[in-house]
Amino acid sequence: MNTRERYLQTILFQNPDRIPLNPGGPRESTLAAWHQQGLPEGTDYLAFALNELGISQEARLRWHGIGCTSKMIPEFEPQVLAHENGHYIIRDWMGAVTEISDRYDESYLRTAKDFVTRRWHRFPVETRADWAEMKLRYQAQDPARLPEDLAGKAQHARHDGAVLTETFNGVFWQLREWCGLENLCIMMIEDPDFVWEMAEFWGDYILSLILQLTTRISPDRIIISEDMAYKAHSMISPAMTRQFILPQYQKWLPALRNGGCSVVELDSDGCVDELIPIWIEAGINCCSPIEVAAYCDILEYRRLYGRKMAYMQGIDKRLIAQGGQALTSHIQEIVPVLFQDGGYIPGCDHGVPPDISWQNYLAFIRQLAELSGWL
Repeated sequence: MNTRERYLQTILFQNPDRIPLNPGGPRESTLAAWHQQGLPEGTDYLAFALNELGISQEARLRWHGIGCTSKMIPEFEPQVLAHENGHYIIRDWMGAVTEISDRYDESYLRTAKDFVTRRWHRFPVETRADWAEMKLRYQAQDPARLPEDLAGKAQHARHDGAVLTETFNGVFWQLREWCGLENLCIMMIEDPDFVWEMAEFWGDYILSLILQLTTRISPDRIIISEDMAYKAHSMISPAMTRQFILPQYQKWLPALRNGGCSVVELDSDGCVDELIPIWIEAGINCCSPIEVAAYCDILEYRRLYGRKMAYMQGIDKRLIAQGGQALTSHIQEIVPVLFQDGGYIPGCDHGVPPDISWQNYLAFIRQLAELSGWL
């Protein structure tokens, strides 16, 4: 089997020859620490790790991005509005006014380059006039939204045996980018019609992109980015999720299935206990990262929902950092049980933080490789 076949067979509860390895990726500060701990500069960290452990490079889970863009066109011109007390205040490319330490530049505001704290001052959609202007930046038929050689990219991914994948912002994620979390939550109570208008616009916009995409190629995996949970609860109630978000998912999922997409993965940090049943109702069949510190219990989810939902990641980053018997016990509790049933590719339950040492990361990969048949 190649990587794509193993991935699909695993997530779809079929019969892979082995489970692909996807231990999780580091941020800048993590890589800086690892370079002090034995990882050579200028190397692919995972390729080097597999080589060190005597594991075939075929073990790693490889993705080929499609290159479709749902971002605003044109973007706002980033502008530094102030530099004071060790911080920049910047209007970023999304139109939000954001504060960040001057240890970083504007590029850290909207990408997961490192673990960076930001403070939000203003958001681009505060009034209906703002909304009227914002909508103009999301023209689904703009030819720049799809790569020119889409069929060629898909053919290359198939030839390479990689998983053909794309990511779209979910409804909550996108409305939060436009309005801000607090403003959006207030609007849901005080002006639900406005929230519904924005949600429906985003639903129709992404549906148009999906239809354009799936008339040309069949993606293997679509990720819906939808961070919408705190440590112990979802950010909005299940009732609000059903009111504003579920109807848009119910547009997307049939179109994706009809277009040959096998896996639709919902990516949300935090405690997703209240949300998984809604995702299943929508037709979503995989979720990640299943953060243990947010009280996510992957074994309980399997007991409750069976094979209706597959999972990625779900291994406690705190125990990977601790290493030793604590990590071994955690992995032995979770991984063999889910491997027997299928629908699970284990990995660190979010970005790999710098308190996970290079040696502990290698030990983590070794244990996953042993359990999944690569060692």
